[in-house]
Amino acid sequence: MTIIAPSILAADFAKLGEEVRAIEAAGADWVHVDVMDGHFVPNITLGPDIVKALRPHASIPFDVHLMIAPVDPYLEAFRDAGADIISVHPESGPHLNRTLKRIREIGAKAGVVFNPSTLPETIEWMMDEVDHILVMSINPGFGGQSFMRSQLDKIARLRAMIDATGRDITLEVDGGVNPETAKLCVAAGATALVAGTAVFKGGPSAYADNIRALRGD
Repeated sequence: MTIIAPSILAADFAKLGEEVRAIEAAGADWVHVDVMDGHFVPNITLGPDIVKALRPHASIPFDVHLMIAPVDPYLEAFRDAGADIISVHPESGPHLNRTLKRIREIGAKAGVVFNPSTLPETIEWMMDEVDHILVMSINPGFGGQSFMRSQLDKIARLRAMIDATGRDITLEVDGGVNPETAKLCVAAGATALVAGTAVFKGGPSAYADNIRALRGD
């Protein structure tokens, strides 16, 4: 079954705790947390204190996407706040391999995020350090962008790289994901989907149906 990770960036920020409880009750598998610093990407969102405040509201994993640079000084803070998966961009620090090792040392799963222009070969020689891969099908930094079909070939290429390792590495897609594009992503090899508006539209009473629609149920 495809993992669905609603992005709380699209939730009602006035009642985030309630929103997190609602998506778990509706069948979400992970809580996706987009962290932006206004420097690496053109927006500012939230920090480890908010992750820590939200952690007691859900038992499902927190999937934290760090769009910050430099990223290394903040790994421990987000892990201590409750992040189960910590994903970083190769462009956010000088030594991706060292960063991934550190994420695993502090007890989280280590993820690599691919911007639309980032080549799959970036991780070719460090696949043993990767637990999770996130493909951005939009340019990171703000919502409402259209799905970039050019990334489907990248998803397929990364799927082949994962399969060659024989390891259980999740392959997630974020950006413009809706019931139609979700099918394309899964067909290309994705095993997890991040969705904001597609989950949160219609309010809590609609969340379960929205999640089922993304899974193709």
